[in-house]
Amino acid sequence: MNQHRILHEDSDIIVCHKPAGIATQTARVGQADMVSEITNYLASKKGAAGQSPHVSVVHRLDQPVEGILVFAKNKVAASDLSRQAAGEDMKKEYLALVCGKDMPRTGELTDYLLKDGKTNISCVVPKEVKGAKEARLSYEILQNDLREVLFQDGKICREVLTPEEETDNSGLFRIALAKICLHTGRHHQIRVQMANAGMLILGDRKYGGQAAIALAEKLGVCETALCAYRLAFIHPKTGKRMQFEIRPEGAAFRNLNMEMGK
Repeated sequence: MNQHRILHEDSDIIVCHKPAGIATQTARVGQADMVSEITNYLASKKGAAGQSPHVSVVHRLDQPVEGILVFAKNKVAASDLSRQAAGEDMKKEYLALVCGKDMPRTGELTDYLLKDGKTNISCVVPKEVKGAKEARLSYEILQNDLREVLFQDGKICREVLTPEEETDNSGLFRIALAKICLHTGRHHQIRVQMANAGMLILGDRKYGGQAAIALAEKLGVCETALCAYRLAFIHPKTGKRMQFEIRPEGAAFRNLNMEMGK
């Protein structure tokens, strides 16, 4: 765990910046994850010799997703933060590069998701389906004119469009910067709900489809363009409201040279 990735640390919590590509926690032998990285970091600190640091996961980020995570360093803090994560006290905001055709500037999405444990894929299903869980999020398009391309027959045709093509936009895809606020914490929630609404996360190979993958390759983007850039919660001991914010490091955000929404 690099020191620069630690945003805050005290006797109860540790807040860090998770890079894309590393799991929050995994049972796979030999694969790095944030829990082991933080545990090793705490164990290596002066005065920690012989002790086994307590590191509790209270919320997660998908492996391809970059962003802010808070971990608890004792059971009392873990219980309180887990309660906040399950409710409305912990506020999680994301930045995403989405691509689609007609994308409303703002919206609230409510769906029911069902996770397939064998494939590790979630999908939108009717409310009545056994095991379906309610998923809610809200979003705002901060910039909707980052890039326009004509996408037909599974590939990008060209990026310089004729007036007729701009008017008849059946194959016109736009890339936009969206701010997303999670109100529930379901498996792959943002990626599933946004894709279902026609706003594909750039570079998402699991839910994005041909357009999101082709556009990502065109821009030289290897990762999923989704970042948990802002996290707010109440400190489990002091009761103080805490908020942390980062700038995305992913190539997708850098390549399009965007300003973060406030």
